[in-house]
Amino acid sequence: MLRTAASHAARSLLAVALLATAASGVGVAHARGLSWGTSEATVAVTDLPRQGRQTYQLILDGGPFPYGKDGSVFGNRERLLPRERRGYYREYTVETPGARDRGARRIVCGGKRPTTPDACWYTSDHYASFKRIVQ
Repeated sequence: MLRTAASHAARSLLAVALLATAASGVGVAHARGLSWGTSEATVAVTDLPRQGRQTYQLILDGGPFPYGKDGSVFGNRERLLPRERRGYYREYTVETPGARDRGARRIVCGGKRPTTPDACWYTSDHYASFKRIVQ
């Protein structure tokens, strides 16, 4: 009986939290305790490293991109970005000065049209964390 009462109380608290966050504009997934890692953190376009600003502009311009993998589907296997159908996200390399390969920095954008993405995220640590790019 005690377990049932505790479960009911927990559900009631969740319902109150969902209503409060819906009213405040916070995402339901966040209210449920589901995390998208640091994807809720933001970075202004102007605060991206120079190479990040250049890559972001190339995305909006439709290229040309310096790496063959730029524009390829990003699978979101880490599940740090909002869940979307496969093919929604595309990844682009942000050059890292001194790196012998593509480095760890990327911009990942989601949407139907690559040159007008719904949203883009920057990662400096090869998908371990993300910051949503804002104007």
